[in-house]
Amino acid sequence: MIRKNILFTGRPGCGKSTLIERIVGKMNRPATGFVTREIREAGIRCGFEIVTLDGKKGVLAHRKIRSPFRVGSYGVNIRDIEDIAVPSIIPSTIDEIIVIDEIGKMECFSPLFRETLIKALGSKNLLIGSIALRGDAFIEGIKCRSDVLVVPVTEKNRDEIAQKYASILLTGEIASP
Repeated sequence: MIRKNILFTGRPGCGKSTLIERIVGKMNRPATGFVTREIREAGIRCGFEIVTLDGKKGVLAHRKIRSPFRVGSYGVNIRDIEDIAVPSIIPSTIDEIIVIDEIGKMECFSPLFRETLIKALGSKNLLIGSIALRGDAFIEGIKCRSDVLVVPVTEKNRDEIAQKYASILLTGEIASP
C-alpha cells in the first residue's frame, strides 16, 4: 500500500519540529503549511508560535492568554489557529506538499483545524507532519489511517530520518515500511 501522509511522532523535545524544518529545507518542491516554535522570554519558554511556510506568524498558545482552552499553563489561541494555521494547510495545487507541525491537543481544540486536516490527509497531495505521541480518539484515529505512515523519532535517529524522508519527498514515492 502507498502511504502519502508521513507523520513523525515521539516524546516532547525529541526534535520532531527540527526534523520537519530540515526536511522542508531540503525539498525542491512547492510546499504549504506551518511549523511551530517555542516563544521564550528571558530564556524561559512561555508559549508557542505558528509560522507558515510563506512567513505569516501567530501565537498558538501562551501563558498570558486567557482562554477556555488550556494545555497545562498555556491558554490556546483558537483564532490564530483558524486564521493562520488552517488556511496554510489548504494546498493551491496538487504539486504542493502539505506541512503540518503539529497535530496535537492545542491545534485539535479547533473544529475547523480538525475538519481541514481530514481533508488534507484525504487529498492527493503528499503531507508531512508531526503528531502527538499520545492523544485522544481523534489523534489516535489519524495514526490508524491506512494512508498514514507513522515514523517514531528519537534524538538518536532524527538526523538519519531527515535525510531519508527528504529523499523520499524529492521522488514523491512513499511506500509502507
